[in-house]
Amino acid sequence: MARKRLIIEMGMGVDQHGQEPTVAAARAVRNAIAHNALPGVWEVAGLNDPNEMIVEVKVAVPYPEQVREDEVLAVLPFGRKTLTVESGGMVVQGKAIPALNDKNDEMLIAVAAVTVLIENDN
Repeated sequence: MARKRLIIEMGMGVDQHGQEPTVAAARAVRNAIAHNALPGVWEVAGLNDPNEMIVEVKVAVPYPEQVREDEVLAVLPFGRKTLTVESGGMVVQGKAIPALNDKNDEMLIAVAAVTVLIENDN
């Protein structure tokens, strides 16, 4: 079966307090999918179930080894999901606020690309 891309959405997410790369990555994925609808999945591609979609996620974030992949993929409501995490994004100097359980002054910024594909016989 051949795979065909239907859409690629990009997003950005920030964890200003808490220094959690998983939070920044999940927010980037949520931002990427926040303003789209995919009627072509049914009307053009002919899928009967949204879980037939293939959803490939790529995230670049500081401290990628700390990302909890299941939490990032949980942002996606449907599909056969995969996640690739790589080093990237940005660390910006913020202000640690003890009441918010900050470990340091870092704000973590992640970027994400979410690609929706379908499989067909062509």
